[in-house]
Amino acid sequence: MTDLHRPVLLEETLAALAIRPDGVYIDATFGRGGHSRAILARLGPSGRLLALDRDPEAVAFGRTWDDPRFAIAHAAFSALTETAQAHGIAAADGVLFDLGVSSPQLDTPARGFSFRQDAPLDMRMDVSRGMSAAQWLASADEAEIARVVREYGEERFAKPIARAIVAARAREPIRTTGQLARLCAQAVRSREPGQDPATRTFQAIRIHVNQELEELALALPQALALLRPKGRLAVISFHSLEDRLVKRFLRAEEKGPEVPPEIPLRQDALPAGRLRILGKPIRATAAEVAANPRARSAVLRVAERLEAAAGTPRAPIDSPGRAGT
Repeated sequence: MTDLHRPVLLEETLAALAIRPDGVYIDATFGRGGHSRAILARLGPSGRLLALDRDPEAVAFGRTWDDPRFAIAHAAFSALTETAQAHGIAAADGVLFDLGVSSPQLDTPARGFSFRQDAPLDMRMDVSRGMSAAQWLASADEAEIARVVREYGEERFAKPIARAIVAARAREPIRTTGQLARLCAQAVRSREPGQDPATRTFQAIRIHVNQELEELALALPQALALLRPKGRLAVISFHSLEDRLVKRFLRAEEKGPEVPPEIPLRQDALPAGRLRILGKPIRATAAEVAANPRARSAVLRVAERLEAAAGTPRAPIDSPGRAGT
């Protein structure tokens, strides 16, 4: 088997997962198999690896792998528990998320993720279902477009961009990445050096079309529930909203459920958390960033599953897509 792209933070991720030769692992973001291949190389004959991906092309590639220890499923994050159960996995020693868009998706113009080449404006990770970016832009009102671009792209020119999109689609449908990129260039009055005016808008629409933050918010509790004690959860984020959601989830699960102040409990009687955060967030080295500029924004967070009392209520995850610290 071969993978087409070396994934970011590969060695750091393998160390974080602390792979056991006889362990059971889940790679929730197969892509082109970079992490999965490296995990399999460290597993013994009795180890198991289940991979998931929303992208039919990624799943088709994974199904060419001939390894009895490996299985791949066409599934979204929100179906993590269901997919694991369907493959006979009740507990795992490690779960990995490598978030965001994959290199093959970015590098294939027809997928519509990149503004660098003119192509159909699709942006769906799973092209077999859901609404494309072009379809959403044709139907959403100006306020909704501005909200998505502002919240998911953290774009300060969201309103002018939305206004330009609505005005342009009244003349002709916005069907290509080139059309959208040109509208962004006209509406964005200034931009950080080296950043294209369309960067934040494309990112925001992609996150919205694929419901990426909502899927992640649903998946993290499922991953935690699947981990056996001392199992590891490793999450690589590339966007501040993703990373913020992951950070808040890990901190809430480390702290444990909130107890109302009026309930008198000794410190040793307070309900314990279910996770222990391991170390500080890990970022790519200068050497890796030089070799792969896409690694620049990558952040790896790692936590270990602890024992928790059965039936203990859990702290909720913050609503995705809302700014905060």
